[in-house]
Formats: sequence, C-alpha cells, structure tokens
Amino acid sequence: QVQLVESGGGLVQAGGSLRLSCTISGSIFNRGVMGWYRQAPGNQRDMVATITNSGRITYADSVKGRFTISRDDAKTTVYLQMNSLKSEDTAVYYCSVNTWIGGNYWGQGTQVTVSS
Repeated sequence: QVQLVESGGGLVQAGGSLRLSCTISGSIFNRGVMGWYRQAPGNQRDMVATITNSGRITYADSVKGRFTISRDDAKTTVYLQMNSLKSEDTAVYYCSVNTWIGGNYWGQGTQVTVSS
C-alpha cells in the first residue's frame, strides 16, 4: 500500500521557522516528481516546491529564498524547511508524488498557521 505520511506542521509566529517531513513508500519514492503543495481556505491547491530523482528543484515565486526542499534517500523522506514565515504562508500543506508512469499520490495534509 502506498503511503505518504506528513509531519511537522504547527503554529509559529511570523518570522519563525518550521520543517515539514513526508515519509514516502519506497515503491514510489524517487519514481517521479515529489513535492509540497498548499491550500488556504477558499483557495486552490498551489505548488510550493518540487524535487525530482535527478535533483531538479522548482519553487513557487512566493517562497523562493525562504523555503528549501530536500530529500533523504535512505529514509525515503522529503523535507520542506520553511524560514521567515509570513501570515500568507498559513495553509494546509500536502506532500505529493507524481510518478513517471502517471500515478498521483497525496498525503493527508498538515496544518501550518503563522500568526502575525
């Protein structure tokens, strides 16, 4: 069974930091594009950062210079280090894997709340 298990969300003051973790089933880890998306109430789900098995990384313009995506192959885990958090970063953050063969998988989501 494919699983994406997220952790690390919470409440933080503006300017603070959080690190999200997503442990991914080995069967799909590094088998496509792995990444983080977020969805605020009333908004669509937007890409935050993605990383491929070759290490190609993409960031949304709104988080460039503040967020860093990385992966630990031994732990089959993808991380999102979030620094200099702003109130507009408040959202539910979802881990995602889009495999090269067309599979699309999502985690359960973790809430990030930034207080101003």
